[in-house]
Amino acid sequence: MSAVTIPLSEIYQARQRISGRVLRTPLVASADLGGRAAGSVHLKLESLQKTGSFKVRGAFNKILSLSREERGRGVITFSTGNHGKAVACAAGESGIRAVVCVSEHVPSYRIEAIASYGAEVVVEGRSQDQAEQHYHRLRKERDLIPVEPFDDPRIIAGQATIGLEILEDLPQVDTVLVPLSGGGLLSGIALALKTANPAVRVIAVSIERSPVMQESVKAGKAVVIEERDTLADSLLGGIGIDNRYTLSMVGELTDQFVAVSEQEVAAGMAYALERHGLVVEGAGAVGIGALLAGKIESPGRNTAVVVSGSGVDLPRYLQVVGERIRRGRQSRERD
Repeated sequence: MSAVTIPLSEIYQARQRISGRVLRTPLVASADLGGRAAGSVHLKLESLQKTGSFKVRGAFNKILSLSREERGRGVITFSTGNHGKAVACAAGESGIRAVVCVSEHVPSYRIEAIASYGAEVVVEGRSQDQAEQHYHRLRKERDLIPVEPFDDPRIIAGQATIGLEILEDLPQVDTVLVPLSGGGLLSGIALALKTANPAVRVIAVSIERSPVMQESVKAGKAVVIEERDTLADSLLGGIGIDNRYTLSMVGELTDQFVAVSEQEVAAGMAYALERHGLVVEGAGAVGIGALLAGKIESPGRNTAVVVSGSGVDLPRYLQVVGERIRRGRQSRERD
């Protein structure tokens, strides 16, 4: 489907609908990254968002748009963590029953976070695709309303409100780096940006261990890649069994695809903490990691980097980031 299947008016309706329910997150300058990119670089801190991730925008937009009858039936979704937490939060605040299907690959700290908002968490399957299959079965058995993680116009429109905020805070923006997994975040942001200014470059940043959407765009159809352990665990998972929106939108709206290694993800996480005092999860740090690694072709004069979330397993985070910072300091001392 073409990107024009979601009109700009849907994005403005989403902003009005979720106003007061989610945070308008700051866009902060990063002088050091700007020096490396030979231009200004700003970080869009969705890591400070309610529930710790951008996902809450789409979840609230979808759930608040449901009819009274649909709300009474309850909602169901499948997730690698952040979307499940967002749906649980939005449903809980709206007095709606929520069921979240996750795979065995989802870390326990993410499952606990989802359950803390009052949702029923169902663990089934060894991959996101298998969790999705179970979600379809439960949805029919229990007659629940689906809240897709990314491949839904209301979800995409909710995430697109980030693009509106970037344009308002940095009207001269010419390049935006966006983490890429299922594509709801990139599709929404890119649609908002390119509707306002088609010249804005949108760069998708995936992880080398699971570039599912990137490979699907190349193939022209949804592909399956085995899920492997990664620091950016919320970027794991497929793009949906019957993808209707994000595959075509990502293919149409993305100007450059890059993929970062585990070492580059760790470098981005460490940079965010050391230079900005920010706890950022692996998925949220991929744009920073790509800039630090010099993987962006011709960075713009005014670049925005979407820092998508802050959900971390604290012991592992402290180990990874602490080691990376120590190594960096030792290297600088030797130089």
